[in-house]
Amino acid sequence: MTTPAERALRYDREHARKLRALAYRMLGSRAEAEDIVQEAWLRWAPVDESTVQHAGAFLSRLVTNLCLDRLGSAAARREQYVGVWLPEPLLDEDAGWAPGPEVQAEFAEDVSIAFMLALERLSPLERAAFLLHDVFDLDFDEIGLRLSREPTACRQLASRARNHVKADYARREVEEEERERLFAAFSEAVRSFDVEALAKVLAEDAQMLADGGGKVSAISQPLRGGAAIAKTLVGFAKLPASRDWRWEAMRINGLPGFLIFDDATGQLLQTIALAPSATEPGRIGALYIQRNPDKLQSVLDALARRAAD
Repeated sequence: MTTPAERALRYDREHARKLRALAYRMLGSRAEAEDIVQEAWLRWAPVDESTVQHAGAFLSRLVTNLCLDRLGSAAARREQYVGVWLPEPLLDEDAGWAPGPEVQAEFAEDVSIAFMLALERLSPLERAAFLLHDVFDLDFDEIGLRLSREPTACRQLASRARNHVKADYARREVEEEERERLFAAFSEAVRSFDVEALAKVLAEDAQMLADGGGKVSAISQPLRGGAAIAKTLVGFAKLPASRDWRWEAMRINGLPGFLIFDDATGQLLQTIALAPSATEPGRIGALYIQRNPDKLQSVLDALARRAAD
């Protein structure tokens, strides 16, 4: 007979990764995704497994429904959110946030911030249908069971969502060498206060989004235009408060980026992720700056786990 400890270990080994990946894409919050996976375990633990035909399907249906419930309250919170909303950052070593190597769908590995923002513009049911089909590669009969909808309705939801995502999100794959070149050029231009050099690294239609959550200062609206962004970033870099900044290279949501610490206090101040331009190859098309201390906590937790390992 399986002990509770053995069952918990099997849940973590066989199911938690895929459930966590689904919940993060649904909610845009790794902290809430962890809560959802824990809540799913608490509901699964007392279930007699002999009465369940397929544990994975049961659990992903449970997580989907928990996420849909939470998205209702999240929508109300987003309406009151101060300034730009960005998802909680994922560091590259957080490999457990991908569905798993067995999932080969087009968007399966994608947790880029642009993709997450495109998902944000979908209705909860559109997001669920799209993710379950286009990311987790389920057929519409199964999706219909999970969403309590007819398969044809789920197909329409996913199709509508896919059209919205592809209209909002132009993905451009780049070679690692190009990523590193852009990363180095950006870093050097900011640190040397070279506005002209920085503007050359940025696309003319580049945009910068900064999330302070109303907790710390941040530009309240997206800033557009490479020249304007270059002037703004160099202006910030010249401030006395920026003199003690320590830049640590880190891949964030699959993108080259930085963790920026206050070297005097050790405090993590912000993350910056750099996305290549889809319209001007060889340049940066978007900068995503996370300054909300509540969302930065998950980064600190990940760094602490890495240090412990």
